Amino acid sequence: MRTGSALRVIHEPDGIDLVAAERAAAEFLRALGVGLDSESLKATPERMARAYAELFTPRPFDLTTFPNDEGYDELVLARDIPVRSVCEHHLLPFVGVAHVGYLPGERILGLSKLARVVEHLARRPQVQERLTKQVADWLHEQLRPTGVGVVIEAEHTCMTLRGVLATGSSTVTSTLLGTLRDDGRSRQEFFALTGVNRQVRPDPTRTDLEGESTRDTTEVRHRRRRPGRREGRTDPA
Repeated sequence: MRTGSALRVIHEPDGIDLVAAERAAAEFLRALGVGLDSESLKATPERMARAYAELFTPRPFDLTTFPNDEGYDELVLARDIPVRSVCEHHLLPFVGVAHVGYLPGERILGLSKLARVVEHLARRPQVQERLTKQVADWLHEQLRPTGVGVVIEAEHTCMTLRGVLATGSSTVTSTLLGTLRDDGRSRQEFFALTGVNRQVRPDPTRTDLEGESTRDTTEVRHRRRRPGRREGRTDPA
C-alpha cells in the first residue's frame, strides 16, 4: 500500500512448504543415484529446499520517491547492479549485472531502490528477456518518468555447465521505453554510459542519424568473452 511517497513492495510466493520440498529433494537425489547416508549428504535435501526458497523469495522494501524540485531532466543511471536469478527452464542460476536508468518526470527515486527493484523481480524462476522488460515496465508504471532503459548482462549456467558447455559466454538483453527509445541521441547516450559495446544494424525505415529501429522490443544479443568457442543457445533443450 502507499504511504505518502512510499510504496511498500511485498511478494509472497504461493504456499512455500519446506517440509514437502525437503522430502521431494530427497526423492529427486535418490532417483538420480545420489545416496544420502553419509554425514555430509544427509542434510542436503533440507539445504536444497531452504536454498531454493531463498532464491524464490524477494525481500520486501519501500519504494521511496521524492519531488523533483529542481526539475532535473537528465539521465539517472545505476550501473553494475548485481543480478542473481534462476532459469525457469532448468532451475539453474544465471548471474550478472544490470544497468538501469531513467529520465525523471515529476518525481525522482531513491537510488538504492533501482537495485531493490531488480532483486525483487529476479528472485523467482525467470528468463532474462522477461526480467529485463519487467524491470523497465515496473519502473515506468510506478515512477512515470519520461524514459526508462534497462540492460542486463548475465552468464547462464544452463549454457556453461551443461549442454553446449559454452564457457565464457554471456547474454545481453535491453529494453527501452519513452524518450530513451524514441530519441536517437538519448538512446545513444544511455548505451554509451552503460558501457555496453553495442553493434547496431541500420534500419532503412529510419531517416535519423543513428538509423536504429524504434520498435518496442527487447533486444537479445550473445557476447563471447573468449574467441574460438561455439555459439550457444538459450532455449530449454
